[in-house]
Amino acid sequence: MSARHSTTALPRRFSRTLLACTLLPLGLLAANMATAAPLQAQPAATAADEFGPLKHVNAGVLDVAYVEQGPADGPVVILLHGWPYDIHSFEQVAPALAAKGYRVLVPYVRGYGQTRFLSAATPRNAQPSALASDVIAFMDALHVQRAVLAGFDWGARTADIVSALWPERVKALVSVSGYLISSQEAAKAPLPPSAELQWWYQYYFATARGQAGYDKNRHSFAKLIWQTASPKWAFDDATFERSAKALDNPDQVAITVHNYRWRLGLAQGETRYDPLEARLASFPSIGVPTITLEGDANGAPHPPAEAYAQRFTGKYEYRLISGGIGHNLPQEAPQAFTQAVVDADHL
Repeated sequence: MSARHSTTALPRRFSRTLLACTLLPLGLLAANMATAAPLQAQPAATAADEFGPLKHVNAGVLDVAYVEQGPADGPVVILLHGWPYDIHSFEQVAPALAAKGYRVLVPYVRGYGQTRFLSAATPRNAQPSALASDVIAFMDALHVQRAVLAGFDWGARTADIVSALWPERVKALVSVSGYLISSQEAAKAPLPPSAELQWWYQYYFATARGQAGYDKNRHSFAKLIWQTASPKWAFDDATFERSAKALDNPDQVAITVHNYRWRLGLAQGETRYDPLEARLASFPSIGVPTITLEGDANGAPHPPAEAYAQRFTGKYEYRLISGGIGHNLPQEAPQAFTQAVVDADHL
């Protein structure tokens, strides 16, 4: 289907501050160690590049809300955000790539912002293969055959999965924290206590109390994650609240809780994704040209680069971004992230 413009525009200006936090699958860490109303736009506090109006397109089971920048006939880059963030993580990356001639697409993930399920009967499923399938459906709806994929947190995992399962659709990959593919079986392996401590919220979400607590305290919960995942990032309240509004989506709690419960084997996915999950359980290699990034002050769980380098079998580079950069790397170090996208495209 063709894209249609929303009647609601995103904020026209954005601050130059930053964000942070995603989460590596327990299974991969263990393996490495062992071996419905639309939200209203709000004005930004600080001047920056214009981000553009919000568009919508029906794609698969979703009405996907997204930003598009750059020439319509330019090579496509799709930027994927994580939890508990939103598309503003790319507030400076998107216009910088558009200025270089790229057609930049920045979708809200299911359960975020103005993205909505088309049917109330659709399971609020956030297993990894479902999120990756959303990207393929989004590309199909916009008639995009191939794209550079770049993301962090959930977005990096999704980009990794698409690159592994549908390499013919991916021209190049940029992934913060590297290879994030795992499985429910791998996640059964326990970690050392210090590593388990970093996943406290995953266990919290496994309980009814945790689900109710997150629902009641979405914004304060997200701010805590931002602070712990990016301990050296002095983001201001306006920057945080602009992105935190994306968590007011009516499906946010269900999507977040299901994602973490699924990882622990405490929630089932949909049977139609079983073949994809079976392929992911074998930890497939990624052969598309790839650059992986890491911030030198990432407070979220993440493995050392040498633990996953062998997973990338094509042209590959790893870059450590210094300067106190935390988990939300594209917003904290937009120039480095932008350059990685351009360089990956030319590997």
